[in-house]
Amino acid sequence: MEYIRITDISDPLFRQVHNLLSEVFPPEEVLEFSLWQEPLEDPGIRVFAAVHQGEVVGTTEYRYYPDWNVAMTDFTIIGREGLGIGRFLAQSRLKDLRSLAADNGGKELFGMFAEIYDPYRVPDFAFGGVKPMDPFVRREVLSHLGYERLNFPYVHPSWKGDGKAVTGLDLCFMPGQEGLEAVEASLVADFLTRYYAVLEDKPEAWHSMVDQLRQRDTLRLLPL
Repeated sequence: MEYIRITDISDPLFRQVHNLLSEVFPPEEVLEFSLWQEPLEDPGIRVFAAVHQGEVVGTTEYRYYPDWNVAMTDFTIIGREGLGIGRFLAQSRLKDLRSLAADNGGKELFGMFAEIYDPYRVPDFAFGGVKPMDPFVRREVLSHLGYERLNFPYVHPSWKGDGKAVTGLDLCFMPGQEGLEAVEASLVADFLTRYYAVLEDKPEAWHSMVDQLRQRDTLRLLPL
């Protein structure tokens, strides 16, 4: 299996990647195809495909923020069962991020954010009918990887750009080193502000959430 970075919307692999996105995630979570050109060209956004026998069978997108020494997993998609795609993507991503952190002054990666649906609050998403993408399975996988839930009520702006609030998710964090029990709330607020800067129309619920984060010192990390 190959781990191939995609940096251009005209890359034939990207059509397969976008098809996977559209099959697995609800519409409010998927950026329209033509709007991907700029993100793919952004050196800070890393989109990779897992390619097996010429076919995209999985994909992941993530970002590294050198000033904070943290990363964000935008999405990880497993398109087929029985190929070890999830493990392959997770290991390849972590290897890449550790290399980026090492190039950033010889640092160890501080940690990585990720959003995850709470299947007890959002029970009706089929996620393309692929069992590894089932929210119950994904939540357990993230827990096994070391992700923990940040202790605050989370909403995010819809990627459809319609200003609606998307609920039913938790924001999680995987510490780079074991034993971390809390994360500075200012880091989370700053990260979310930069991460969603591309969306001009944000719901009031999101602005209120960020304002509340800026009034707190730390956020506890809780089990998923």
